[in-house]
Amino acid sequence: MFTGIISHTGRFVAYRQGRQEIVIEASSEILQPNTGESLAVNGVCLSLIKKRKNQASFNLSGETLQKTNLGACRRGDILNLERPLTLSTPLSGHLVSGHIDGTEKVLRITTRNKETRMTFSLSPGIRPYFVEKGSVAVNGVSLTLAEVKPSSFEVVIIPITLESTNLSALKRGNSVNVESDMIGKYVYNLLLQKR
Repeated sequence: MFTGIISHTGRFVAYRQGRQEIVIEASSEILQPNTGESLAVNGVCLSLIKKRKNQASFNLSGETLQKTNLGACRRGDILNLERPLTLSTPLSGHLVSGHIDGTEKVLRITTRNKETRMTFSLSPGIRPYFVEKGSVAVNGVSLTLAEVKPSSFEVVIIPITLESTNLSALKRGNSVNVESDMIGKYVYNLLLQKR
């Protein structure tokens, strides 16, 4: 379980084992997990399989390659990193599982008066979980939904979030990992069952 508050970034190094493993480089401070423990990489919960100095390797399942943008990394790409919650971790974002609903595309980026607004596509399959002023994780970053339309959603990103995450590198057409609000999914499915 994560909060979507990004504490570190790392860089993509390589794929191994025919893309069944991803290797990232980051500070030893964030690469503290032991083998088998989790780290969110661009919002995707991955299990550490090897660690050497400032590099760490994680398994990539077929499902992860299909539903996330981790199968399309290029050497040097910046990746958002977050360690999992502990019982003493403040919950300053929202509950993020690291189980990605899918990828969406950047449709528009506008900046005015130090305010950056980003508009993303929104697939019909996850649209029911989105409500204005609700939460969404984009590449693992906890964000508030400023506007939700039938086939797109918009967020406002504050300067500190741009400075500390890979959202500042996004361009129109880029693919991002999206995880809709976990509580919204449960509520929506509970209401469907009661019909």
